[in-house]
Amino acid sequence: MALKDTINKMKNLLDDLSKDLDKATGGNKAASQRVRTGSIKLEKVAKVYRKESVAADRKGGKAPKKASAKKAPAKKAPAKKATKKR
Repeated sequence: MALKDTINKMKNLLDDLSKDLDKATGGNKAASQRVRTGSIKLEKVAKVYRKESVAADRKGGKAPKKASAKKAPAKKAPAKKATKKR
């Protein structure tokens, strides 16, 4: 599936879900069932969208950022022992 097709499919599913949610709040049991199944379908399409959008971003021409080398933390001097004054 192309990214645009996936986006259109997500929009359609969201529209259907919002309509069925309105009906379900009114007590329509069939609409409640459609919301439950529609949310599962939306979840699957959302996973496909994430994969496709990441792939499209990688093809976009921007070079990925290189990880910078982490510097070792500076060593601290050992703590001085406190001497008691008399």
